Amino acid sequence: MTHSFRAVRLAVPFSSLLLLAACGSNKSADQTSASSPAAADSTQTKSTAMPTSASFGKTNDGTEVQLFTLTNASGAKATITNFGGTLTSLIVPDKNGKMGDVILGFDNVSGYQSPEFLKSGPYFGALIGRYGNRIKGGKFALDGKTYTLATNNGPNTLHGGKVGFDKVVWKAEPGTSADGQTLKLSYLSKDGEEGYPGNLNVAVVYTLTNDNALKIDYTATTDKATPINLTNHAYFNLNHGAGKDILGHEVTIPADRYTVVDATLIPTGELRPVKGTPFDFTTPHAIGERIAQVPGGYDHNWVLNNAATPQHAAATVYEPITGRTMEVTTDEPGIQFYTGNFLDGTLKGKGGTVYGKHAGFCLETQHFPDSPNQPKFPSTVLKPGETFHSVSTYKFGVRK
Repeated sequence: MTHSFRAVRLAVPFSSLLLLAACGSNKSADQTSASSPAAADSTQTKSTAMPTSASFGKTNDGTEVQLFTLTNASGAKATITNFGGTLTSLIVPDKNGKMGDVILGFDNVSGYQSPEFLKSGPYFGALIGRYGNRIKGGKFALDGKTYTLATNNGPNTLHGGKVGFDKVVWKAEPGTSADGQTLKLSYLSKDGEEGYPGNLNVAVVYTLTNDNALKIDYTATTDKATPINLTNHAYFNLNHGAGKDILGHEVTIPADRYTVVDATLIPTGELRPVKGTPFDFTTPHAIGERIAQVPGGYDHNWVLNNAATPQHAAATVYEPITGRTMEVTTDEPGIQFYTGNFLDGTLKGKGGTVYGKHAGFCLETQHFPDSPNQPKFPSTVLKPGETFHSVSTYKFGVRK
């Protein structure tokens, strides 16, 4: 097991981690937090109210699902449904203080189940598992046994298979913590689900902090060794309200190498230096500046620098028109940067917005694609008695 992987595995009981992750969820709504900026920054400050909830419609099998709204002291809001653990909107201010939604999504659960959505498979805002990204040929060997998975992306398995974590209903527990309002989502992925071994208990806690950050805290345990790679598939557009594409966004990724892929987007095993290529985002570049030099557009994994440190920079984004910024930090060794290449205008989102090519971009913190078949990559195997724990944060600000 590599050093970088040990950083996200803790030898403590799963129940203890869940208790910590849901810290403060039993606080009553009448607790009062101080209103001064200094008090808001204090770790002792508690949210004054619980997240609100409302119906988000029914799934195709008739299950009613909910939409939870997390709000912070400055008026930022995050809405999340327990269908797929999906982040449906994230409202943050621009440089003039105007609030706007920076996430692609739909107004109700039916949008996430339409034939058009299922056919195109963009995974808007969803929690991804049991294994995010691709596994070659839908097969891997573990402890002398070969496991066969459902193939749903050409010859490969993508984002957990035909019914991944994005298509299940999670148990939801709204709460509060010292950092802000929270939503804890829990799911048991049973032994053999989509071909994966082991009963995997998963908990994900979303926290909207008072400094306009969305923190995503992942925890999991298993009773059999299994690969695991959890992430969130939000599509961002920091100028979304204006109906603009994302080609003018300026992106920085502190990574000196990326994983080279074949024609089906499976890594070849080569970690190629980015220097002198259109994959070099070690200094800021507009997304559209060199995208034409990348066949099909960006849909690759970057090997993050300083990945051995507990929390490290993964990406920074700046949108010049609105002045919005986004900073991504994680304890994962990689990040998938995807530029909405397969969006083609067939999907209509919130308020009837048409999602065409490059309508949004993704920054999915992760272990590398196809790691179960790549022994030189950091291991993704979780064993009984271990606890997987990983945190990624998306913090929003402005530049005037």
